[in-house]
Amino acid sequence: MEWAGDRSLPETMTTCELLAPAGNLEKLKIAIHYGADAVYFGGKEFSLRSRAGNLTREEIQEAIGYARRHKVKTYVTVNIFARNHDLTPIKDYLDFLSKVEPHAIIVSDPGVISLARKCAPNLPIHLSTQANTTNYESVHFWQKLGIRRVNLARELGLKEIKQIREKTSLELETFVHGAICISYSGRCMLSLYLAARDANRGNCAHPCRYAYQLQEEKRPGEFFPVEEDGRGLYIFNSKDMCLIRRIPELVASRVDSLKIEGRMKGIFYLATVVRTYRAALDEALGLKTTPFSIAKAERELSLISSRKYTENFIDGPPNEKDMLYEGPEVLQPYIPVAVVIKGGKMATVKMNHVLSPGDELEYMNKDLSETRIFVDAIYDAKTNKRLDKATGGELVRIRCKPEINFEPFALIRRKNLPAPVHQGD
Repeated sequence: MEWAGDRSLPETMTTCELLAPAGNLEKLKIAIHYGADAVYFGGKEFSLRSRAGNLTREEIQEAIGYARRHKVKTYVTVNIFARNHDLTPIKDYLDFLSKVEPHAIIVSDPGVISLARKCAPNLPIHLSTQANTTNYESVHFWQKLGIRRVNLARELGLKEIKQIREKTSLELETFVHGAICISYSGRCMLSLYLAARDANRGNCAHPCRYAYQLQEEKRPGEFFPVEEDGRGLYIFNSKDMCLIRRIPELVASRVDSLKIEGRMKGIFYLATVVRTYRAALDEALGLKTTPFSIAKAERELSLISSRKYTENFIDGPPNEKDMLYEGPEVLQPYIPVAVVIKGGKMATVKMNHVLSPGDELEYMNKDLSETRIFVDAIYDAKTNKRLDKATGGELVRIRCKPEINFEPFALIRRKNLPAPVHQGD
């Protein structure tokens, strides 16, 4: 199976950043293990994902240090739409970030941008997708205000992205994978009206994911004539973005960063998506040392739960078949059993699910391959007592056959249900 579109690269194009989400410190380390060039995360304050877990100030310092040691960049989100009462505490937060020095901060509010230039002039500013930048004149405007990078609106097509690239020298970033907000560039008020939780301040209740039935006021009992499944009608919903087949074209368009959505997603989603896009990006850049298969990449992405996939606006405005979500495509056929905390031939792992001697597992390598292993023995990490089983949350040591060299923050998975049959395999 071939890539879609043009694979030719400009002679000067040798790098393109893979930017991964980090909802907490553990996820940050997993993203780095599986090949992220940069990670973005929020603190406990002023982030548009207030329920993602996020990092305390102490964890932010640890995260920045850990990433620097692994030659990975860190971007901190300060992307709420601020109200008057936020301005004083934001100054304090920006002063803190100025001292710990992430590689950049991600901002959407012009007022916060103004404060950042005063309180943290040493920190580059990246403009959030919430600013819905859709043309090169807007990019020029933000550049004059000192913005280093613009995360382009998800409503742009490839042709428009290329036009913006031709007109500006500013760094450009674009989303390639993850959930899509039904509102324009994520600026939604539905959650505030229905659940008293403001999405523009990081507290979205995701009411677009609720099941609805629609009827006209004067026709009670007569419902909107659309297809629905047993769970209801998903009239405000959208499929998930997946541009895995378009990576060569995006690289050829000379965007500087490919961004993955998902600070609130689980560790299996994170590891699977990061390593898959890492392999695709390396292939597109001519850096791949092992064979790459787009069919294998698409199969990997089919193993994580999704709302089915769409290429969104990449070829122009999508139609209802591209976007309409009518319920889950498949249940996740794999579960993340454990995260490796300490590597070696006998790994120390943090359990996510029940594990017993004799269980068949798959160790997720950094490339798009897995090593089949069997659990030979389980020991308590503190007492070294041999265990009959381990359960979620426990810290244990495992011995497996065949013997492999486990790496810290790799994932070990197990089949949960029969894998879906993917077209083209």
